[in-house]
Amino acid sequence: QVQLAESGGGLVQPGGSLRLSCAASGNDVSFYAMGWYRQAPGKGRELVASVNRGGRPNYADSVKGRFTISRDNARNTVYLQMNSLKPEDTAVYYCNAVNWDGGSYWGKGTLVTVSS
Repeated sequence: QVQLAESGGGLVQPGGSLRLSCAASGNDVSFYAMGWYRQAPGKGRELVASVNRGGRPNYADSVKGRFTISRDNARNTVYLQMNSLKPEDTAVYYCNAVNWDGGSYWGKGTLVTVSS
């Protein structure tokens, strides 16, 4: 059983920063890839950023240059540093982890609200 626990969401003003964390626990947490998705009100879930076990990142165009994803394999944790936040970044952010056999796991989500 794998569990993903997100933390770090909250309310921030436009232009501000937040850091999200996602810690994995359970059996076989040496995931091939870990990442973050988000879902804004009334919209579908979209990929924000992902990183493979070797540390190679992938970003959505909308966050390139503002967000940075990183991963600590020893701690089974993935981070998302979000800078220059915009109101359109407001969403529930979900952690995702993909195993080597293709199994996919999701966290419960953490709300990020960007508003003045």
